Amino acid sequence: MTRSARHHNAGKGTGKNDSSESALIVAAHGRHYVVERADGTHLHAFPRGKKSDAAVGDHVRVELASVDQGVITAIDPRKNLLHRSDQFKSKLLAANIDQVIIVLATEPSFSEDLLGRALVSAEALEIRPLVILNKTDLTARLDDARRRLKLYEDLGYETLELSVHGRPDEALAALKPRTAGVSSIMIGQSGMGKSSLLNLLIPGVEAQTREISAKLDSGKHTTTFTRLYHLPEEWAVIDGRPGYLIDSPGFQEFGLHHLSEGMLERAFPEFRPRLTECRFYNCHHINEPGCGVLQAIDDGAISTRRHQLYTQLLHESRQQKPW
Repeated sequence: MTRSARHHNAGKGTGKNDSSESALIVAAHGRHYVVERADGTHLHAFPRGKKSDAAVGDHVRVELASVDQGVITAIDPRKNLLHRSDQFKSKLLAANIDQVIIVLATEPSFSEDLLGRALVSAEALEIRPLVILNKTDLTARLDDARRRLKLYEDLGYETLELSVHGRPDEALAALKPRTAGVSSIMIGQSGMGKSSLLNLLIPGVEAQTREISAKLDSGKHTTTFTRLYHLPEEWAVIDGRPGYLIDSPGFQEFGLHHLSEGMLERAFPEFRPRLTECRFYNCHHINEPGCGVLQAIDDGAISTRRHQLYTQLLHESRQQKPW
């Protein structure tokens, strides 16, 4: 299959005066974008106007401004948009995602707060999460990592144990069926092994990264830009649907200020069956009498760790959002 068959609405516009063409955003850093055209070539692109609201994974319309530069004139309707936010700004991560791969490791120790927030974000958008525990060949903290992850496995989240360096063939065999035919984004803290996973899944990934870095201004942004990669066609294309893997820079915080209270309570799957048991229709599940969620905590059916995360996220969602 050629890449030209992969792009949604590929080719020239159909309107008489429409000189734009369809393209896929494959890299982003601030207002700097790299788009992939229907023939597989890349253009450096920038948005029209001051606002930069496109994300990697977006299908966009582009007008040529020069031989190797384009202007993004429109964004096609999205299936979803994954982003994080704090009280002051929002950071777009990726659009049109099927799966969020949360990469953890036995060493260094992973942040359970970041894991919980990533799962809530995926739930709010109805995106399938996959939790990867990497570096299982480092056994000193393996039992502790498994103990911390049991809560999430009990909630039904798939957890995949890998040793990319120690058992790469086994890791690749486990990852192939979980990434073929879907668009996935890898997120996680620095040091969890995301780069090793990329090198395992995508041959020649360093050369591809260098080429895109050059488009984003001579490699200045190499370590800080979000990038979409095509997974190998020989195994990643399912029924004509390609597999994409989006790599995002490592981060230590995952703010969810943009989620409303109603979105938050439904983003905790263990809360959902209890919401109809609350005495008050506008229950906040903090200290109200007759709360089904609080009763489930008392009964041991809901973890206090998860409820603590919910209360923190609820506090954040109530803060003023100037953006």
